[in-house]
Amino acid sequence: MLLDFEQPIAALEGKLQEMKKLADESQVDVSEAVKTLEEKIKTLKKETYANLTRWQRVQLSRHPERPYTLDYIHGITDKFVELHGDRTVSDDKAMVGGFGEVDGRSVMFIGQQKGRNTKQRQMRNFGMANPEGYRKALRLMKMAEKFNKPIVTFIDTPGAFPGLEAEERGQGEAIARNLKEMFMLKVPVICIIIGEGASGGALGIAIGDRVMMLENTWYSVISPESCSSILWRSWNYKEQAAEALKLTAKDMLQNKLIDGIIKEPLGGAHLNPDKMMQTLKKELVKLIDEVGTMDAEERIMERIEKFSNMGVVVEG
Repeated sequence: MLLDFEQPIAALEGKLQEMKKLADESQVDVSEAVKTLEEKIKTLKKETYANLTRWQRVQLSRHPERPYTLDYIHGITDKFVELHGDRTVSDDKAMVGGFGEVDGRSVMFIGQQKGRNTKQRQMRNFGMANPEGYRKALRLMKMAEKFNKPIVTFIDTPGAFPGLEAEERGQGEAIARNLKEMFMLKVPVICIIIGEGASGGALGIAIGDRVMMLENTWYSVISPESCSSILWRSWNYKEQAAEALKLTAKDMLQNKLIDGIIKEPLGGAHLNPDKMMQTLKKELVKLIDEVGTMDAEERIMERIEKFSNMGVVVEG
């Protein structure tokens, strides 16, 4: 799938393939022309992806071929055992989690999971968790704490499920309890935004010692489309909304709302998933080691202080 701003790159790549095919069929030496065109494509790619607008970053974060939570878990771990259910209502398929082995150490992985096709998207509820999903996540966090294992969360959701049944089962309470309990976890907690990070649905598993974002992801209280529909009564102003929201990884880092940005392969994580997983695994091991050396009480106080310093309070 090509995004609109990728069309010029695709056109040049098409010409390159035609040139190589012509060379094979006619035995004409076009090596210099091929080399020149390859350099031109490389330069255009660098310029394009270095100067993406905020809305274009949002589009990349939603690319259907982009790796999802389970892709990263299976790509990073040597062994993974998925755990199910919140022990109260049901097993929410939009929230996945379990113990994985990374370089000989056990880590609790938790994250929202989207689907690849229509059937999977319905089963995963488009990555929008119900209250039982957040309660399941909290149960797994408490289990990790019990066995003194670090926690890694992958955030990729358009928001918590807003349906009537979700509200009846206590969606707000489930997310609020997660926020409170995550502050007090005694084990290291690393949170990675791998796609969409929308509203309280994302924040419900995003209170950690280190909060990181992949390069082409977004994190905001509301999606650009929803913001546009509220302010302008139309989705047609989503580009302006994205600019106003300042929701990219670079914006979040400048505002000191995250701790760092993890670079993606040129063109996005979907173009080279293996390289992305290697980069992410290396970063995770480094962060777990870094946070793991701290005393539990010191870690909790630093976590609380970090989030308490966000935003501005004006007293009357």
